[in-house]
Amino acid sequence: MRRVQVAIVGAGPAGLLLAHLLRRAGVEAVVLEARSRAYLETSPHRIRAGVLEWGTKEIALRAGVGERMLQEGLEHRGVYLAFHGEALHLDFLALSGKTIWVYGQQYLVRDMIRHHLEAGGEILFEHEVVGLEGLEEAPVLLYRTPEGREGRLASEFVVGADGSHSLARQHLPGARVQQKTYPFAWLGILAETPPAAEELIYASHPRGFALFSMRSPTLSRNYLQVRPDEKLEAWPEERIWEELNWRLEGVAEVKPGPLLEKSLTPMRSLVVEPMQYGRFFLVGDAAHVVPPTGAKGMNLAFCDVAVLCRALLAYYQEGDSSLLNRYTQDALRHVWQAELFSYWMTTLLHTLEDPFEEALRQAKLRHLRESPHLQRFLAENYVGLYTSGRYADTLLHV
Repeated sequence: MRRVQVAIVGAGPAGLLLAHLLRRAGVEAVVLEARSRAYLETSPHRIRAGVLEWGTKEIALRAGVGERMLQEGLEHRGVYLAFHGEALHLDFLALSGKTIWVYGQQYLVRDMIRHHLEAGGEILFEHEVVGLEGLEEAPVLLYRTPEGREGRLASEFVVGADGSHSLARQHLPGARVQQKTYPFAWLGILAETPPAAEELIYASHPRGFALFSMRSPTLSRNYLQVRPDEKLEAWPEERIWEELNWRLEGVAEVKPGPLLEKSLTPMRSLVVEPMQYGRFFLVGDAAHVVPPTGAKGMNLAFCDVAVLCRALLAYYQEGDSSLLNRYTQDALRHVWQAELFSYWMTTLLHTLEDPFEEALRQAKLRHLRESPHLQRFLAENYVGLYTSGRYADTLLHV
């Protein structure tokens, strides 16, 4: 049975960044990923979040995986909030001193895979982890190869980074899962058409919320608030474009274009406590899920990795396990901050069925338009001053 120092389950943003940082510091890490490399890098279903906090961008650059992001990504100074037929521009640079970066998660995953493999790192694609043993003192991963053979991998530490539907999470004994399900979903499209504006538009409309974003100057990613039991077949292309323009009326216009992908995303929040057991740790969506309204998912994954990487290196380089022991405590600080902001943005912008709650929401929107302090709260949280911004400097010596 082969032995490694750190075994990582999942080749998403969290798993790949952690493996890359550990390898650079001389720690042997192996990533096991159930999907193929081609699926991770090219599947249209993988084109997800694309907003990077300023700290996440800095982490990627300092980790040595961000040069293509700088070349192909888009720096945004702020966002638009559209409501009552008007658009309020929030200038993040003026309000917080920072900006955000738009670069698709799939593209960053592609970049990290390439960097890691070219530098001699190891990713076992199409190796499905089917079980975990000995997590308290001597972890062993049970996996299945692409040919269907069973294998075992011994490690000193195991990290579960296999996403929101994590199988690794199920092996965390005594975990408490705190979650909230929202009474709506997002219908999302990826289309070959110019974005509705040069920056993201968050639109609050009586017909429902809509988000207008982009992946490039010619590729748009747009969303519509729909019922949680909505069916994709009820939304032909013509209806989607009509509804997008309804919810953007008086602010901008969306030009129809070829649809590359159409999907439904349930809206939920989830936090696992604790995020560790023995020599087993969770990072990224395996440990917590946020509604996408606040654009925090991938950014939180990078925060977790910054905390866990620092703890693992303290153990391997200094023999100090104190940071590992308090990983959950340290990580939950940024996790709950992001959950707070994501909940605030979600309840602020989505049309609510309860008349009393909807009236309160309208009052919040009016307050936001009139209050520089509330605008600063939104800007500081959106750019990540209290999440990834706390950790960018921790990678300087990795």
